[in-house]
Amino acid sequence: MVTNDRGLVSYKHLVMEEVARLAWNDELDNEHLEQKVEELIPGPKPTYRCCIYKEREVTRQRMRLAQAKNATAGSNSHNIVQVMKPACDECPLSSYAVTDNCRKCLGEACFNSCKFGAVTIGEFRSHIDPNKCKECGMCAQACPYGAIVHLVRPCKRACPVGAISYDEYGYCIIDEDKCINCGHCIHSCPFGAIGSKTYITKIIESIKAGDEVYAMAAPATEGQFGDGISMESVREACKELGFTDMVEVGLGGDMTAAYEALEWSEARKEGKKMTTSCCPAFINMLRKHFPEQFEENMSTTVSPMCAVSRYLKAIHPGCKTVFIGPCIAKKSEAEDKSVPGNADYVLTYGEFRVMLRSKGVEPKNHESDYQEASIYGKRFATSGGVANAVLEVMKERGENVDGIKLKKAAGGTECKTALTLLKAGRMQEDFLEGMVCPGGCVGGPSKHRTEIEIKKARESLLSKADGRKVLENLSHYPMDKFSMHRDGSMN
Repeated sequence: MVTNDRGLVSYKHLVMEEVARLAWNDELDNEHLEQKVEELIPGPKPTYRCCIYKEREVTRQRMRLAQAKNATAGSNSHNIVQVMKPACDECPLSSYAVTDNCRKCLGEACFNSCKFGAVTIGEFRSHIDPNKCKECGMCAQACPYGAIVHLVRPCKRACPVGAISYDEYGYCIIDEDKCINCGHCIHSCPFGAIGSKTYITKIIESIKAGDEVYAMAAPATEGQFGDGISMESVREACKELGFTDMVEVGLGGDMTAAYEALEWSEARKEGKKMTTSCCPAFINMLRKHFPEQFEENMSTTVSPMCAVSRYLKAIHPGCKTVFIGPCIAKKSEAEDKSVPGNADYVLTYGEFRVMLRSKGVEPKNHESDYQEASIYGKRFATSGGVANAVLEVMKERGENVDGIKLKKAAGGTECKTALTLLKAGRMQEDFLEGMVCPGGCVGGPSKHRTEIEIKKARESLLSKADGRKVLENLSHYPMDKFSMHRDGSMN
């Protein structure tokens, strides 16, 4: 799978793996961490950057993130997604640049169109002074050869909510009041300058302390590691790693669908439009950029991750819960104290693989009839899966769903557009399913394979699921023992 940071991913994971090994060995102190930095970057010649000193500083900051700390010591940031400044200094400072296509034409259209004196005519081509350029783009529009290009830095291009800007030195800045922690900027940065806090060491400490620690595998898991690695394969690998057990979060998909169906039915009677509440990046977008719609239109039902966490904590009081999936934003959901009983920690698939390697565990092909979710809960991970599951529950309750109009928004731009229409009162559909990742959760920023590879393996695994209905499945679980509302109320 090719990403902008493909050449750095293996090193990112190696750093986390070494930190995990230190945690397993009770050696997570400054002395051992510094020794590990010098082992990873022995010198004298650098591998990735200009010098070993910068490489070592970036490695130190990666180690801090691997311990769920801010990348920069002393920072008071509360964001999950963080910028490592020593790695963020290679991008061009200017947004507009003149390419070799410049013919130095006699008309000097670029020079004449600039009102700020930023364009000069050099010996062989025009030049743009970044200190004078106001980024109006008039020179690019005027150039008859298209020789002036607009350079949008990849991290900024990837952000769907305009949360990324730059300081006077060109370093990337994340506006935490705007950031939805979707994580799309992380793999877009070609220099690996953006990362997220990781809870590997905290999970290891909890396992070593003898806590009951339950893994919760996202519905997107099936297909991520090929058609030979089933949910049972992941479950056995989790137990070998030290987890008490694992539950598939597709079960939480059934739970969420059942309760959102009740809300949709009520909203339909009132003529009120509603949005789903499963994607944490979508919820963050609502909360920060569309606060009125967050209050008026969002479902109050918890996400599948929270539903399974509450279920486990109801039947195993005092246990810890760890979500495993392709999502960065789930980390921010777990940190949201306004939703009690949620997952204690979140691992991406890359971080999960790091933990496995740190203990020498490899998922194996396990043939098993293990299944805790209906096929509708399992398909929560794909665009349209949530809405289809909710409609299925409404039909199972005997409701007529004819005439219900659904809007399925997948990807940051689609979600923002849909919410803008909802805010303006111009959304024609009755209900909005929002997922900030293209294709849904299976296309999350920490997916393990390409979408095509995942889809093929996923369909092979899902074809083996039985045909149980959603409400039939939930009849076997103590739904009266925990709340399915965000505020924790039992109403």
